[in-house]
Amino acid sequence: MATTHQRPSAADRPPVAGHRTEHASAADYVWAATRIALGWIFLWAFIDKLFGLGFATPAAKAWINGGSPTTGFLKGTADRALGGFFTSLAGQAWVDWLFMLGLAGIGIALVLGAGMRIAAVSGALLMVLMWAAELPLANNPFMDEHLIYALLMAGLALVNAGDTVGIGKWWSQTALVRKYPVLR
Repeated sequence: MATTHQRPSAADRPPVAGHRTEHASAADYVWAATRIALGWIFLWAFIDKLFGLGFATPAAKAWINGGSPTTGFLKGTADRALGGFFTSLAGQAWVDWLFMLGLAGIGIALVLGAGMRIAAVSGALLMVLMWAAELPLANNPFMDEHLIYALLMAGLALVNAGDTVGIGKWWSQTALVRKYPVLR
């Protein structure tokens, strides 16, 4: 008696994260929740540094009150391997503006799910620079949350996490993004 093997149809196979089907999979929702949570981390850092809401930034050191959003972190790297370089950047207006625009832009893009590629690249770059500023690390020879966040952002962009519970799918169909896919 011969056995026949049939290949399962697409309907019989479970959806894979990043593989577009009519309905989002459980993995798509996990990636979407991760995207929104990570976006909120960036957005909250921007809001707290801007207004000094008393979490990481006291009101007296808020950017709107004349404080520098980069001074505390960068001056705290003075005794690190690359401290000389990073300390020299502390408090410079162009660094403050670039940092704050980065936090806001990355946070908004991740929360909305649009512009994920640029957000992932710029967010990963920011995280790797912050990781480098803290070398050598206190708790691990090379790994910390900055590298984990960088990897997460790459994953979010690669699986089109903005398409689920976000405006990524709509954004990808605009004429601008069709003309310049890097904006996806």
